[in-house]
Amino acid sequence: MFTGIIEGLGTLVSVRAMDRGARLTIDGDFDLIGTKLGDSIAVNGACLTAVRLAGRRFEVDVSPETMKGTILGAAKAGDRVNLERALRLSDRIDGHLVAGHVDGIGTIIQRKTLANAILVTVSVPDALTRYMIHKGSVAVDGVSLTINRLAPDAFEVSIIPHTAQLTTVGVKKPGSRVNIETDMIGKFVERFVGKADAPVQGDASGIDLAFLAKSGFM
Repeated sequence: MFTGIIEGLGTLVSVRAMDRGARLTIDGDFDLIGTKLGDSIAVNGACLTAVRLAGRRFEVDVSPETMKGTILGAAKAGDRVNLERALRLSDRIDGHLVAGHVDGIGTIIQRKTLANAILVTVSVPDALTRYMIHKGSVAVDGVSLTINRLAPDAFEVSIIPHTAQLTTVGVKKPGSRVNIETDMIGKFVERFVGKADAPVQGDASGIDLAFLAKSGFM
């Protein structure tokens, strides 16, 4: 589990094909003190497992599914990537709960400056916007952002100077593809609602539309 608050950037050193997957070697811009083999590291928002560690350099294996469903499938040496290590239970959650399981890929279609902010519009399939709400949270390349405007096939976020300086979102141009993870709460609610009329076992039998509304989910 992650928060979408990027720890720092890294540089992709190499991409080694492994059947339909790949092994990525990444040099972090910050020390990985305390990181162990087997720990989770989000790379552009995709949760991956560290399989080798040497100073600031680490390697991760990328499965065929992740290659197909994220922008890592087109990754190349020299790319800059956002990095975040897994949330510890003692940490403050400054962003929102991010699983590191990318839902799909979006494309930046507009970028403009407003005062000290950069407004970025991202085109996405409506299968993703169904889980978004105005002023809700979304992870773009692993960065926790707030949705300012929402359309059936796109959304707009505002990038403050701090975020622009410390993440790749600040330098990506129109036409760039980005990983998108929607807020998990919407997916859980849809799952519950879809099962509301189906036979269930145990205490879950009390979950229906009235229960979700009473509990503040609707």
